[in-house]
Amino acid sequence: MNEPERKLKLHITQSVIAVFTLMAIIGTVFCTSVFAETSNTSQNIGAEPEMSTNKADVMKYGLIAASIAFGLGAIGAGVAISHVGAAAMGAVAEKPQIAGQALIFVALAEGLVVFGFITALMILGKI
Repeated sequence: MNEPERKLKLHITQSVIAVFTLMAIIGTVFCTSVFAETSNTSQNIGAEPEMSTNKADVMKYGLIAASIAFGLGAIGAGVAISHVGAAAMGAVAEKPQIAGQALIFVALAEGLVVFGFITALMILGKI
């Protein structure tokens, strides 16, 4: 492997690690703010009693699982569309008659986001 390829792989690896770290930090901050609001609103008159620690943990991990399901589905779809879209555009440039077939393959890669979204909704429906 030559030097530019090695640098590119290193840069991509660092970018992926940075994105996942940022997603984890944002998810943690979001979950913390949601539970802080829940405990503050439960002190109002007529509000439900404060939730137990076990239920709070279940909700926290449920929200993290839903965000991971949707986030990884979106990242996977982005990677798939980048590869399929580049190949499809190259094929359409050589043979314009296959543009409809190329669009179908790009739409199949787009379906990964839908699967991640549905999975996240199912997880959120259980918590």
